[in-house]
Amino acid sequence: MAKEPKNKTAKKDAVPADEPKVDDAATDDAGAMAATENPDQPTQSADMGAMPLMNVLAQYVKDMSFENPNAPDSLRSGQTQPEVGIDIRIGRTVNPDNSVEIVLMLRADATRAGQPVFIAELEYAGLFAFQNVNLEQMQPMMMIECPRILFPFARKILADMTQDGGFPPIMLDMPDFTSMFREEMMRRAEDATVN
Repeated sequence: MAKEPKNKTAKKDAVPADEPKVDDAATDDAGAMAATENPDQPTQSADMGAMPLMNVLAQYVKDMSFENPNAPDSLRSGQTQPEVGIDIRIGRTVNPDNSVEIVLMLRADATRAGQPVFIAELEYAGLFAFQNVNLEQMQPMMMIECPRILFPFARKILADMTQDGGFPPIMLDMPDFTSMFREEMMRRAEDATVN
């Protein structure tokens, strides 16, 4: 069964978890010369250090289930195609080390003549690290860019799951995560004015 998304808001700006440290004593003249002699090679500058960065630390199946309650009757040939309803949600959790877990929750409910045919549920997650990103920049990255990265993998798993259950694979189109984010922001704004 799908769980309600955990909507936690970061209370402070993200800070790089493992920022590399440069040991000045270890730098030699040859390394300094190589950096100045090759102008085409990108070097770490103040501007590059301030660029927003997002790293994918891990991707994984968090929860997955497939229910086929009326099998084998629901699999007999000659029946009409079931109607399939799709629900997509995004959950996020900010961890103490400032990494963020984004969970893409997909649920497919198939019915035929009011009877359940199958229920497929998947929670596919990614662990992301952000650098040089303030909270205002982080919100759209968490709710738009991270799900875009996760979706193709979740889509494949859901398609395989329904096919392994004896049905045609569900091949979802890429959702409009930008619109989903805008709708959530509008809902939050409305909730804030009510309270």
